[in-house]
Order: sequence, then C-alpha cells, then structure tokens
Amino acid sequence: MRSDFAASLAQLTAEKGLGRDDLMVMVEAAVASAYKKDFGVPEERNIAVRMDPQAGAARVFEVYQVVDVVRDATAEMALEQAQAIRPTARIGSTVEKDVTPPNFGRIGAQTAKQVIVQRIRDAERDKVYAEFIDREGDIVSGVIRRTDARGSILEMGSGGKAEALLPVVEQVRSEHHRMGQRIRIYLLEVNRALKGPMLIVSRGHRNFVRRLMELEVPEIYNGMVEIKAIAREEGVRSKVAVAARNSSMDPVGACVGQRGQRIQNVVNELNGERIDIIRWDEDPTKFVSSALSPARVNEVRVDEATRTAKVIVPDNQLSLAIGKEGLNARLAAKLTGWRIDIRGDGSSVVEEGTPETYLAVSETDDPAAAADGGEAVAPGA
Repeated sequence: MRSDFAASLAQLTAEKGLGRDDLMVMVEAAVASAYKKDFGVPEERNIAVRMDPQAGAARVFEVYQVVDVVRDATAEMALEQAQAIRPTARIGSTVEKDVTPPNFGRIGAQTAKQVIVQRIRDAERDKVYAEFIDREGDIVSGVIRRTDARGSILEMGSGGKAEALLPVVEQVRSEHHRMGQRIRIYLLEVNRALKGPMLIVSRGHRNFVRRLMELEVPEIYNGMVEIKAIAREEGVRSKVAVAARNSSMDPVGACVGQRGQRIQNVVNELNGERIDIIRWDEDPTKFVSSALSPARVNEVRVDEATRTAKVIVPDNQLSLAIGKEGLNARLAAKLTGWRIDIRGDGSSVVEEGTPETYLAVSETDDPAAAADGGEAVAPGA
C-alpha cells in the first residue's frame, strides 16, 4: 500500500460523497477478496482484514469460533489451540489468527482495485436510489450531457452525480434539445437492477401532462378538480377529461385559468402541443360528444355490449370531428375508452356509406385502461 493512502481515502470520500468508515469497509473487503484469490483460500473461510487508515498497511486474519469438539476446521478451533493465540479465549468466543503473508503489500493489487471500484459504484447507485425512489412519478429536472443510440443522457441529483436516460421512445419527435440544456422530465422508473442508468425519464408519457397540470392548477393539486383520463399523441395534441368534486365548480374553467394562462403555461412547457380540456361525464353519450370537441355532434348512440358509440355529425362538421389524419377522433376514442363510428347526417357519407371507425386503444393496448385516468396525486405524494 502507498504511503499516501490517507490522502487518497480523503479524496475518494470527497469525490464520491461516501463516509470514511464506509469506504474503509469497502477497502478491507477488497483486500480480503484479493487474499483469497491469490493464495487459494476457500471462499467459505472467514477472513478479516484490518487496515491502518494512515499508512495503508493491511493485516490479514483467519477468524475461528472456539468449540469443545472441532467439526469444521475451516471455521472452528479447539480451546487449547485458541488459548495459545489468545490466553483469555473461552468456549463460544472467537479468535483471530494472523496469516498476513510477508509480501502481501505487493500482491492482489489489481483484484483489490477491481473490488474497490465495484463497491464504490454500488454505493453510489444505492445513494442515487435512496435520493430518487420517493420521487418516482414526479417531475424532475436535468441537464443534457450527451446522446447515444439509446437516447439522451441527463445529469441529475445533488451535485449532478446521478445519470438519467431519456430513451428515444420516451422523447417527443418534434422536440430538439441541445447539449447543456436544462429540461423538465417525468421520472418514469427508478430501477436498482439495471446495469446501465437506473433512472429512466420521459417527456412523451401522458402522465407528464398530468403532473404539469397538477403543478399549474391549484384545484387539481388540492383535489377539488380530478383528472379522469388523458389521451395523448406527444408533440401534437392531448385531450384531458376533468371533473369537479363540487357541482358548483367549473372544472374546465379552473384548468384553463384567467385568459387561458394556466393551460398556456402547460402548452409552453410542451413546446406548443395543443391541449383540449374536456368535461368528464358519467353518461357515455355526453362524454363521447364532448370528447369530439371542437366538432358539433347531433347524436350519439351507444352499444354497451360492444362498447361502440355511433356518432352523427353535420356534414360540414365531419372533417372537424375526424381531424387531420383522424387525430381528433382517435384521441376521443382513447380518452373515452369507446369504439367510435362517425358519419355525417346527410347524403355525404364516408367510404361509400361505411362510417369512419376509431378504436379505443389506450397506451397499454387495454381499451378499459384508456378511460381509467386514476385520481390526481399531489406532487411529491
């Protein structure tokens, strides 16, 4: 061991944010592993290493349990032998036999280094896990540091020592971020088992919209207004169904805010993504009709057995109800969880009399899940 061991220990403690005692335990475990490997010591043998934190000198000991009758020579020692090492030894106590090899300071360095590096890495991951596990499902911020085939790597956490991955599939295609830019993201997953980045974040998830609205609308934060469902095509348009717990309150107005300021703040964070606020209703005919907003609907007929809603709209509202490339109707189907068939009310029909059909397929491919938006949760809950 080098004479500047104490200085190196102090440097690691400062850089990694680890306790000095924890770091000493890691070093001693690494030296024990190196000793077993280089001297062919059985893995089951109990080896203890004592380090001098100033000089870095290491002493190696075999640890034995003192017993009357030795049944396992790798872990037990007779009383007579034990008292030869330590005169005060008694049955049931432990003794340590010094087995430090004469050239131990020059062997096992590479093995010890690998173990130390791995244990420091594990300790850092444990620290990141503890810092972020309670924030899973919240909005956090990070700085973009680099990109690779998997997506963008962000620097996060206290001191910027945590890395998060913004996968390509969780990005918004219309957004373009630059290196060094600080962005807000939705903390999708904190996974201790991953070998790569253990923090997975998203800007394309529909719950990103939910959390942004909870931050901007106090009535959602305190539970007076509930988000019932969200349908999103990231970067383009979202529909959010809301309901008030008090019948005297206007949930749509609360979300939009004075002069549209509240919802505009959310739109700005989403870089111009359009957001439609829809009043939720238990009556599926009213809900489906509202979900097709801004189109005007003449009639909605529902079939509970097949969860199909047949919608009749004025001919001049047909293209508005369907939307560009079917976007409006597709989002309405996701939002309500109903299969929606749309046709005009006059002679003009779609595809030779066959109504346009939009399936209520949610992000999880579960039609029922699209209508289950869950209750609004306050940030940090």
